[in-house]
Amino acid sequence: MYRMPVGQETHVFSDLTTLMACASPLRSGDVLAGLAATSAEQRVAAQFALADVPLKDFLSHPLVPYETDEVTRLIIDTHDSAALAPVAHLTVGGLRDWLLADSTDTAALTALAPGLTPEMVAAVSKLMRLQDLMIVAAKCSVVTRFRNTVGLPGRFSVRLQPNHPTDDLRGIAASILDGLLLGAGDAMIGINPATDSPGSAHALLCLLDEVRSKLAIPTQSCVLAHVTTTLDLIARGTPVDLVFQSIAGSEGANRSFGINLALLQEAHDAAQSLGRGTVGSNVMYFETGQGSALSAGQHHGVDQQTMEARAYAVARHFKPFLVNTVVGFIGPEYLYDGKQITRVALEDQFCGKLLGLPMGCDVCYTNHAEADQDDMDALLALLVASGVNFVMGVPGADDIMLGYQSTSFHDALAMRDLLGKRCAPEFEQWLAAQGLVDGQGRVRPGGVPLPFRQLLGNNP
Repeated sequence: MYRMPVGQETHVFSDLTTLMACASPLRSGDVLAGLAATSAEQRVAAQFALADVPLKDFLSHPLVPYETDEVTRLIIDTHDSAALAPVAHLTVGGLRDWLLADSTDTAALTALAPGLTPEMVAAVSKLMRLQDLMIVAAKCSVVTRFRNTVGLPGRFSVRLQPNHPTDDLRGIAASILDGLLLGAGDAMIGINPATDSPGSAHALLCLLDEVRSKLAIPTQSCVLAHVTTTLDLIARGTPVDLVFQSIAGSEGANRSFGINLALLQEAHDAAQSLGRGTVGSNVMYFETGQGSALSAGQHHGVDQQTMEARAYAVARHFKPFLVNTVVGFIGPEYLYDGKQITRVALEDQFCGKLLGLPMGCDVCYTNHAEADQDDMDALLALLVASGVNFVMGVPGADDIMLGYQSTSFHDALAMRDLLGKRCAPEFEQWLAAQGLVDGQGRVRPGGVPLPFRQLLGNNP
């Protein structure tokens, strides 16, 4: 039991799970679940009490039972106590001060990552302002490799997302070429298929591989089909680069996605066996989102931000190439407005980077949320300043297949210009060879390069 006096009232929190939930900044999902603090005063009291909790308490008091949850077992059984040693004596508040200290640099944060649990990083995030989250996230560096290198300092990548409502190959190809001309696609070219049909996924992957190979693009492709579909495609000989799967922070929530840790391991090993990477072998692409465990009824009374951080433990185990928090996609039931979406996106970057993950973000909202593109412009700038590894590149920022608003190819170019970021080095060299870069190193297409015209069947 945790107590915190505030004025004439003493706030009592029955256990660590309740304390964590009440300390969370306000969001509609926690209100929906009946977990949120009942007042701003109670929230502040919980944050003060949480600041005094020793970090080791999170190892001895799991929020989701060890005996019944394989994600908890993964967190506890793989914990690196030696990595935690430099901060093991600290409280949550003490960890906050340590993270923000000038002496805590990228090397120290990289070494600490295996010793931190999701619950620890979720707890400390609840004590931080947005600028605190940004400062720490920007000090973290997580670099991954497949056909190119993503996450290097000063770099900022884009997932080219050429979705089409009927999986029309010509429409998808047109979006791909549009994105490439505007410098998108170094994180990957990734399609959300309109259906989970194996035949459609096979055709899409073959299209992606044809475009990539004919244009000699140093990037990687992915069709975001269910992992079982991708496993079948690998067995069929389909050209699979990255394996996608949505993941969550509890065994039950993952079961609602039709997966478990053993299945993810099988997919990871199958993709590794293909040896399709040229500069590295990170082969998994995961997507997450606050509210997924709650929407499945598998949150165990834990607040949605902590459950999201637990999903990062699943991702970390498989050394992914990219992790994407799809921040505003689930809807206003979980994140009501632009303010909540902004807070959550920066929390996710902070927590994921601290845990050693190559974090990206789908800066997005649904049309029934209290948000607009101004909110997304502001959030995008904050994320890029925080060192986000990648964001989405969607034609016109409007995904006509998934029916939501995201970020465009032009948005990414604006951020590269504004904040002095560059794309992945191998991809940058390819853009220059295509004549798509000006004398100042900026992506400025002056026309359609010859290889593009040849691929379109429009020879001069």
